[in-house]
Amino acid sequence: MPTAIAVTSADLVLPPTDQHTPTAALLHAPEDQPLDAAITDMTVLLEQHGYVVAVLPATLPPAHERRLHTVRSMLESNRIALLKVDLPPLGTAVLARQLRQLSICDFGPGVIASAARLLSHYIYAGAQLASVARLDRVPVGLKSHTRSWVPGSQFAVLANPAPELVRVGAGASIGGPAFPTRMAVARGPLPSEWIERTLVPEWRVQGVEDVPLPAASAGWWGTGKLIEFAAFLPEISVLYQLVSSVRREVCTWCGIELIGDRCGFCSAPLAGDGQQGRESGVLKHGTPAYHGP
Repeated sequence: MPTAIAVTSADLVLPPTDQHTPTAALLHAPEDQPLDAAITDMTVLLEQHGYVVAVLPATLPPAHERRLHTVRSMLESNRIALLKVDLPPLGTAVLARQLRQLSICDFGPGVIASAARLLSHYIYAGAQLASVARLDRVPVGLKSHTRSWVPGSQFAVLANPAPELVRVGAGASIGGPAFPTRMAVARGPLPSEWIERTLVPEWRVQGVEDVPLPAASAGWWGTGKLIEFAAFLPEISVLYQLVSSVRREVCTWCGIELIGDRCGFCSAPLAGDGQQGRESGVLKHGTPAYHGP
């Protein structure tokens, strides 16, 4: 019985990578669903799957986040993980799909929940923008702000795993992954072929998939004139090896097995004595080393 992966909007559910990847459950906003219906839906998910791992964008409206905490509290369930993810919208959707892939593997729900932090290091999420004048999630220098007012200017911005911003033009490049990836591209009303002609060859991307632009993208990036992209590890075998390479621990509070130094279900940190509480393997120092297939 695979762990259920849930998201807070339908546009965070990307098409499956293969016929085995399950879909995600949708956790509706308070204005779209009364509380009793939300409790009923969560009860059904728990009955069918045992555990629920919910991926919450860091920009989720406070009322929606409060609703989810209310549902968990009223059910008095420690089998619901609410994971707040600080990635751009398309990167969040990619991460949710990777967790969907892992949900059918032989990992416990605690490992799947805590794997979100690890996998996010391997998602190169960014966008091509017509302006950075209202971009406040990536550092923008005064010169770039000034250039935003020049007609025809475009910018390439990387938000994860490390922020970077360049003006699109001859010789423009941003740091990419040192391992094989695919790329999801969500197109807004910004005519450009820079991603296909420059970024994809430069990053040696092994395939591109066009997906719908998430509704939250314009607000996240500060402009509606954009093309959002996210390069990621697509193969379930690589994801499995990556997660398997990290030492597993047991949460001292709720007893669930996990990786890393914090439980995804109860948010308790691991004990600090001895070996426990230290990140091991690929989680140890900043961006992990990649262990290819």
